[in-house]
Amino acid sequence: MSEETIFSKIIRREIPSDIVYQDELVTAFRDITPQAPTHILIIPNKLIPTVNDIEVEDELAMGRMFTVAKKLAQEEGISEDGYRLIMNCNQHGGQEVYHIHMHLVGGKPLGKMLAN
Repeated sequence: MSEETIFSKIIRREIPSDIVYQDELVTAFRDITPQAPTHILIIPNKLIPTVNDIEVEDELAMGRMFTVAKKLAQEEGISEDGYRLIMNCNQHGGQEVYHIHMHLVGGKPLGKMLAN
C-alpha cells in the first residue's frame, strides 16, 4: 500500500479545502495556487500514486474523473471557450503529489502546451 498524501486528508475532510464535488469514486477541489481563473484538481478517492499504477479495476474512477471534469467545466462557464485537462506522471512529467490528479484549468487563453 502506498503512503498517504495530503490529498487523502482532503478526501476525508481532515484539512480545509474548497471541495466542489465529491462522490464515492472521486473528489474535486480548487487548487490553492491557481494557474488560471479556474484551476480545480480532480482525484480518485483511492490512492493511486502515478498513472503507471492504474489497474483495470480503476477504470470506472478514471472515467468518472473525465465526466466530473466536463460537469465542472460547464458549471464554471469555461466549457464553450475551452479548457485544459492535465495529468502529470513522475518526476520528469512534473508530478509533485504522488496521488494521481487531473488539473482542470481554464477561464483565459492558456497558450501553447509546452515551451520549446
